Amino acid sequence: MEAKQTVFVNEFTNGILDPNGEMLGPVQDGGYIVANTTPGCWGPMITPCIRGGHEVTKPVFVDGAEVGDAIAIKIKSIRVTSIATSSGNDKPMEGRFVGDPFVAVKCPECKTMYPETKIEGIGPKAIRCANCGADVTPFVFTNGYTMAFDSNKQVGITLHKEAAEHIAQQGRYYMATPDNSVQNPIVTFAPHDLVGTIARLRPFLGQLGTTPARPFPDSHNAGDFGQFLIDAPHEYGITKEQLEDRTDGHMDINRVREGAVLICPVKVRGGGVYLGDMHAMQGDGEIAGHTTDVAGIVTLQVKVIKGLTIDGPILLPAAEDLPYLAKPITKQEKEIALDLAQTWGVKKLEESLPISFIGTGANLNEATENGLQRAAKVLGISVPEVMNRATITGAIEIGRHPGVVTVTFLCPVHYLDEIGLTTLIRDQYRDVLE
Repeated sequence: MEAKQTVFVNEFTNGILDPNGEMLGPVQDGGYIVANTTPGCWGPMITPCIRGGHEVTKPVFVDGAEVGDAIAIKIKSIRVTSIATSSGNDKPMEGRFVGDPFVAVKCPECKTMYPETKIEGIGPKAIRCANCGADVTPFVFTNGYTMAFDSNKQVGITLHKEAAEHIAQQGRYYMATPDNSVQNPIVTFAPHDLVGTIARLRPFLGQLGTTPARPFPDSHNAGDFGQFLIDAPHEYGITKEQLEDRTDGHMDINRVREGAVLICPVKVRGGGVYLGDMHAMQGDGEIAGHTTDVAGIVTLQVKVIKGLTIDGPILLPAAEDLPYLAKPITKQEKEIALDLAQTWGVKKLEESLPISFIGTGANLNEATENGLQRAAKVLGISVPEVMNRATITGAIEIGRHPGVVTVTFLCPVHYLDEIGLTTLIRDQYRDVLE
């Protein structure tokens, strides 16, 4: 098919990222993807026919992307469309899944795997097996809330019981669930443990990336949640070695927002760019396990980077999201440094630009090690050098607890020249470099 300048996406997977599945597009190298995304975690989590814990968009084929390349994804805009949502801590319901409640749900009565469901009333027992009528939800809240947003999507407030139950009666409307989405709206549960809490909106994508080299449940396409797939008793179980086929598209890093650039590995022909799991706001770590899942409209621009072979994503955050020590050196700071260099006889100072490597693993220590190793491998330097640079010119920041981090530092331009990223990074930070 002829590649299109813009590909519009309003179709979703069943929760499985399958390299052998259908891709949309193709989209031109340099073209745009415009998607209406579904709410993430909680809605799919209470919809057993969705097999991955999320409901992300069908992947888009990027013209010219081959295995061993990378795709730079510029997040041009993110707009929340949900009027309200619900979220909170989760508790799995024993006897309703095989090994993993995010992936392999089983009706506790008729034993149907991945059962279709119907909604009867509101509250945590409203999700019923379409086959036998049993209460089939694999998760309930331990502490939850329903939040409504102002019309300009600037703030949200958590609601009392009566308001939460009103919203629960018209869940798809208040969550602005896309037409082709099959998820049950989580507002149906009407949680209301927090009342009157005010939160600022700062939307971002919890899921953004490329298709892995083997079928993965979407929420498990990461080094932390992927641990649950190792030797799992369901059909999506893998070995520890096969976990390396992931692309870490599920990051929940709140800096993956409008204005950022995410550079993703290509592990299948065409890349297969997918997205979803938009959140209205989230503090570093997503420590509750979940945050405010919302529907929204996203515009992305994609650019193939030939020959840049990476194991996991590289993030170029918006300038204001950079750690203090990783912000580009200013003209005034350079002048001070040059005077200091002359005093001490240092003949040449490094020219540097920010870069952030994503690391994932079973825990934060393993994720940090993974990020350090990825940075060293891509740049062709030692891990100790990366450690030093991240310590004095950057930071290690938590993306998601238990095991997603960013390793950010000022990187010498001659390293970036070697891997072809200098121009892209200069363009990203042009306003603060001038």
